[in-house]
Amino acid sequence: SLIDGDVILNPYNKRTPEPRGEHFFAESFDKGTLDGWVVSQAKKDDIDEEIAKYDGKWEVEEMKDTKLPGDKGLVLKSRAKHHAISALLLRPFTFDTKPLIVQYEVNFQNGIDCGGAYVKLLSQSPDLSLAQFVDKTPYTIMFGPDKCGEDYKLHFIFRHKNPKTGEYEEKHAKKPESDLRTYYTDKKTHLYTLVLNPDNSFEILVDQTVVNSGSLLSDMTPSVNPPAEIEDPDDHKPEDWDERPKIQDPDAVKPDDWDEDAPAKIPDEDAVKPDGWLDDEPEYIADPDAIKPEDWDEDMDGEWEAPQVPNPACESAPGCGKWERPMIDNPNYKGKWKPPMIDNPNYQGVWKPRKIPNPDFFEDLHPFRMTPVSAVGLELWSMSSDIFFDNFFITYDRNTAELWADEGWGLKKAAEGAAEPGLMNQMISAAEEKPWLWVVYVLTVALPLVLIIVFCCTGKVCVYVCSRADTIGCNNYLLIFDKFHKIFEHEKKHLKNQVTTFMHPHFQLRKLNS
Repeated sequence: SLIDGDVILNPYNKRTPEPRGEHFFAESFDKGTLDGWVVSQAKKDDIDEEIAKYDGKWEVEEMKDTKLPGDKGLVLKSRAKHHAISALLLRPFTFDTKPLIVQYEVNFQNGIDCGGAYVKLLSQSPDLSLAQFVDKTPYTIMFGPDKCGEDYKLHFIFRHKNPKTGEYEEKHAKKPESDLRTYYTDKKTHLYTLVLNPDNSFEILVDQTVVNSGSLLSDMTPSVNPPAEIEDPDDHKPEDWDERPKIQDPDAVKPDDWDEDAPAKIPDEDAVKPDGWLDDEPEYIADPDAIKPEDWDEDMDGEWEAPQVPNPACESAPGCGKWERPMIDNPNYKGKWKPPMIDNPNYQGVWKPRKIPNPDFFEDLHPFRMTPVSAVGLELWSMSSDIFFDNFFITYDRNTAELWADEGWGLKKAAEGAAEPGLMNQMISAAEEKPWLWVVYVLTVALPLVLIIVFCCTGKVCVYVCSRADTIGCNNYLLIFDKFHKIFEHEKKHLKNQVTTFMHPHFQLRKLNS
């Protein structure tokens, strides 16, 4: 936003994104309704009746601190409740020769303590009922952020069908190496994108930056394809199998001069008692100023004794009481004798069961060919409310997805960025939390610029003029100087004429002709 007097000018006007290519689903919520979406009326199985219902509330509304008036999204409103909502795709997506691209936006407006914000692509089935959408409803892909405690996750899970048994098993992508913490804590809107290609490769992006990538064949857990061989469950280690690489030398004999009873410490025979040592003075004495409490009952409490305090006579002496020689390491100490270790001549290595052909082995070289999907849904439980979702998009064309992202998330990002504090505000805020940063600012920013000003202004008048485009940022910059360099005030009073201009993105420092 630009500041013009007391008027805030917002150059970012809300425009509803429009799909500009082939797509299977597009939802911006800017119409302000849940048309096309179905809130689940189901109950979860196998849990208490009181918490079994999917009774969490959904609303379509603007973000609480929106920087883009008119921009609406789907908001999870309830804490500690089950939520489920879904919508049909324009047509089912079939995994054949074209990629799958799924993207949507999330903003944790209140932060996130424990809960998820992932989407599920529901498997195509004649039995699919959106009104009965629950955690056990079959899905093909689950994708998106999830967090509980300090465990920050970005899920990509797909359900793979075993070609031998027909059963489904969840396959989880490897954990991203990137630090995901910021996406959950900065209360900004982030764009999550999954790209799944027919060659079995995948990419996971946050804000159009790749944070994880790999192959369905090699980077999923458990592996899509089982091993060709497995350990024989009926094979057992022989009783006489020797796995010890080292053993005690059976021929070793303890040396005759080995004294196992020698102490580890002995008195230092070379030590000499320091001069002035007070042998007859105790180190502690009864406190001469202590007084027996009036309510002390010797029958109940026993004979009263004054508390012990350091003996003042010992303060100037090297020590008090009986002097004893200090203890030192015994040079003849050897400890308990043990035979040395030698290589085990009977060592057979670590035993492992023999390998046999895996009766459950199969080889699926095309795991991309998953079960078709016909709906997208959110089935979530969260301890945080007001999770904002927006701009869901499913397509096979990357350019189309990027155009949708530019018109939705891109505009939102620009508006949020324009509303952020300027560089100077951020520097000062950081220094208020970490005062040592002032030293860094002085050495790297303020001091060099002050030296330039002093060099150019010696004996002349310098006037510091903020450009109108960013008066606040400029004044904050000068505040750093004023905090550490009173020379500014000195120069302002003693200068004379001449003009030199120092340009900065946020302000100008100029010496003005009078």
